[in-house]
This record gives sequence, structure tokens and C-alpha cells, in this order.
Amino acid sequence: SVIRLNPSQYVHIIDKNTNVTRVLIGPLTQARQEHEIKVLGPEEMILVPPRHYCIIQNPAKRDRTGHVLVDEKNQVLLAHGEDEIRYDGPPFPLYPGEVLRLPPEPLAIVQPQTALRLVALRDFDDRGTLRSAGDEWIFHGPATYMP
Repeated sequence: SVIRLNPSQYVHIIDKNTNVTRVLIGPLTQARQEHEIKVLGPEEMILVPPRHYCIIQNPAKRDRTGHVLVDEKNQVLLAHGEDEIRYDGPPFPLYPGEVLRLPPEPLAIVQPQTALRLVALRDFDDRGTLRSAGDEWIFHGPATYMP
């Protein structure tokens, strides 16, 4: 069969010989090989509009230039158990194993003379301030809170 993808679509194909799933991104017209099975798609790429964010569970690992890392069998490397917050930008596909945990949501706008009470779920660097799991702090408005 032939796979036809529009510019905003992607599909997951598994190779039965190597048991590795790969992503094909449109625009594309390609004949499926006998040893390949379409396991997902065609799906629309995820588009995060301006001033929105989404959360990806088990994100693909990337190098310093932003390219997805793969192992010696060309399988995408995942950061299992991690969550990645993605903001507005070009549309992107979900790689095999990634899960869209939270679809695109608008960023929280904190009004003047109000604040958000935040609690750290894990250790992280908050723009130069080291936060430990369980730390609590206040995010004062007026501002846009970017998780």
C-alpha cells in the first residue's frame, strides 16, 4: 500500500525485521515495504499556538542542536519517566513512546496584586535559583507564569 501524508501529518511505521518503529513526516508519498506495518496514523502534528504550552510524557532525547537521538538500530531514545514542557513553535510529531499528557493549554496570567503559590515536585534550577522537591515559593503578578 502507499502512504500519503500532507505537510502537517505523520505516521509510525514498524519494521518487522528489526522490530523498530520509525516516524515518517509529511509531505510524503511512499510505498510501504512488505516487512513494514503502519501502527499509527496518519496523525496531525501537534501545534502549540502562541502563549500556550503542552506537556509531553517520555520525551525523545535530543542533542545540543535539537536533533533526536537514536541508538545503533535507529530506534529513538526516550527519557522514560520524564515530562517535557513545550511552548509555541513549529508543529511537531510524537515519536514512538512519547505521550501527549496535556494538550495545548493557555499560559497562566497572574493579575496585579495576586500571586501563585508554587510547590516543587522535584529538584531543578529555576533560572539560577536551585529548588528542591517540596520547596514552596510565591510567583507575584502582574506576569505570565511559564511552568
